[in-house]
Amino acid sequence: MTDWPILSVVTFLPLVGALFILVVRGDDEVSARNARWVALWTTLVTFVVSLLLLPGFDPAAPGFQFVEKKAWLGDIAAYHMGVDGISLPFVILTTFLMPFAILASWESVHKRVKEYMIAFLVLETFMIGTFCALDLVLFYFFFEAGLIPMFLIIGIWGGPRRIYASFKFFLYTLLGSVLMMLAIMAMYWQAGTTDVPQLMAYGFPSGMQTWLWLAFFASFAVKMPMWPVHTWLPDAHVEAPTAGSVILAGIMLKMGGYGFIRYSLPMFPEASHYFAPMMFALSVVAIIYTSLVALVQEDIKKLIAYSSIAHMGFVTMGIFTMNEQGLQGAMFLMISHGFVSGALFLCVGVIYDRMHTREIAAYGGLVKRMPLYATVMMIFTMANIGLPGTSGFVGEFLTMLAAFEVNTWVAFLAATGVILSASYALYLYWRVIFGKLEKDSLKNILDLSPREVTIMVPLVVITILFGVWPAPILDMTSHAVNAVVARTDQVAGAVKTAFLLTF
Repeated sequence: MTDWPILSVVTFLPLVGALFILVVRGDDEVSARNARWVALWTTLVTFVVSLLLLPGFDPAAPGFQFVEKKAWLGDIAAYHMGVDGISLPFVILTTFLMPFAILASWESVHKRVKEYMIAFLVLETFMIGTFCALDLVLFYFFFEAGLIPMFLIIGIWGGPRRIYASFKFFLYTLLGSVLMMLAIMAMYWQAGTTDVPQLMAYGFPSGMQTWLWLAFFASFAVKMPMWPVHTWLPDAHVEAPTAGSVILAGIMLKMGGYGFIRYSLPMFPEASHYFAPMMFALSVVAIIYTSLVALVQEDIKKLIAYSSIAHMGFVTMGIFTMNEQGLQGAMFLMISHGFVSGALFLCVGVIYDRMHTREIAAYGGLVKRMPLYATVMMIFTMANIGLPGTSGFVGEFLTMLAAFEVNTWVAFLAATGVILSASYALYLYWRVIFGKLEKDSLKNILDLSPREVTIMVPLVVITILFGVWPAPILDMTSHAVNAVVARTDQVAGAVKTAFLLTF
């Protein structure tokens, strides 16, 4: 398998499907039907091919695996692909979620279906490439190129304020990334390479690390998003089609957390230690503030969007503890949040397709007409608040345990976010699912269709499976995470020694 460029196959296979859809001919109805089936089969085959990485992957090896031979793209950049225990889970998560996004759009998207499916397949290629790139310029290309299809998905197939939301999303994320581009140029001038493994071992001067870290922070913080640069996310979620929200919350937000672990910590370890208190403060504010904002939301999608920001606060808190539990917890929480938040947006899409409203006040008593839906929604709600036995518990517990070792006040304040998350999630569930079925418009609403059951069952299974058996993810990420921790600990020890020698 090492001679087979499997990462390139996984990355660019969706583009093959997109090109096939592009050349399909026929009237609008036939063309739309063919586009749906081609997109679905392309994403399913891509997922199956990505699973072939698992048997050949050695979780005990902290370095990059399935590394493909460099192909130079100029004097600076190179096409260089590889994965380790940090990036492989995100590749599998991406290929896993994409078929659900296509199925969720099966009956809800009726205009420009070919273009819609092509946009999602192109987006999948860019997202997988982001996690596989071992060259900084190549990473930047994939990282930024993903903005274009998502911009179109929101702007063309979104809600009434889709133009405003799409431009806000694009401009926020692009502005931060311009600073990262300048930092990449400075790193090349300093180190003479854009090769990621070499840069991870390179010792940048302390003063330079500070500016490079801030430039990368500007991009990753917006992408996650962190408070206070989070305001684009609720608007984007509310206006995006259901599948767009699934991919945005499930995968694209994780690029920021992945960037912090892959680039900021090992490449700028001194600056990471220096800015860790700031990151703790921003994380705690995000956890508490956005949870309180979620409590007063009247739009279901907006509530879940603010919930995502709060959960990303736990992620950044765990990352910048810079210990094994924190990084393992952040990784696990990002993977878990990927399919749990995606599932919650799919649940919103189910009732929106029937009622064409996301207002919480428009619902109530759905358990009487939709018992299957109520059960599925309950499982994902419990996972979202971190109930033991669900995948949401493991990551939050590990990040708070790690924070407690570093700073008890940070852990204490973050723990209030767990209480607040239970408050807004259960309050939402009570208003939508329970109560009296008084509204006439709800009295004939139908329960989950076979297509929707097909979507929900795998997500329910994996949410419970990883809640009671988290070992597959933790074992996969353990050694790669420990390598990052060792890198930051080594620098931290050197910094402390230098500090003591000055007195």
